[in-house]
Amino acid sequence: MELTHIDKNGAARMVDVGDKQNTSREAKAQAVVTMEEETLKLIVSGGIPKGDVFSCARIAGIMAAKKTHELIPMCHPLPIDGINLDITAEEPNRVRIISTVKCTYRTGVEMEALTGASVAALTVYDMCKAVDKGMEIGEIVLLKKTGGKSGTYEKNKN
Repeated sequence: MELTHIDKNGAARMVDVGDKQNTSREAKAQAVVTMEEETLKLIVSGGIPKGDVFSCARIAGIMAAKKTHELIPMCHPLPIDGINLDITAEEPNRVRIISTVKCTYRTGVEMEALTGASVAALTVYDMCKAVDKGMEIGEIVLLKKTGGKSGTYEKNKN
C-alpha cells in the first residue's frame, strides 16, 4: 500500500485532488469520555459550574470539524454541507460523542468527523475538570465512511 502523503523521496506532501470527481461523502466518528459516576450525574442535572456541558461540547465539535484543515497539515479545506454532534450520557459513568460530517467534494471527511468528536470530548473534559480531573478520553474511532473511490467502510463490518 502506497502512502499518499509522502512523495517518492519520502517528503511530506499534500495530495493533489484536482482531477478527482466530486462525490457525496459522509463520515461518522466517535469519542467516549469516562468519568466518576457523580460527574455524570452533575452533567445530566445541570450542576456543572461552567454551564451546559453538552451544548458547549456540541458547538466546540462543530467549530473544530470546520477548521480541521487548519489543525491537520495535509487536510484540504472542504465545503462541508452538514455536521451533527450527538452527545449521550451513558450510565453509570460515560459520555458518548458521535460526530457525523457530510460534504460533496473530491476528498473525504473522515478527519473532520474525528476532529469534531475529539474536540467535543476535550470540551467535556474542560467543562468538568474542576470536579473530576481523572476523566479519560478514549475510543476515538472512525465508525463509518461513504463515498469516494474506496467506497464504504464500516468498523467491524470489513
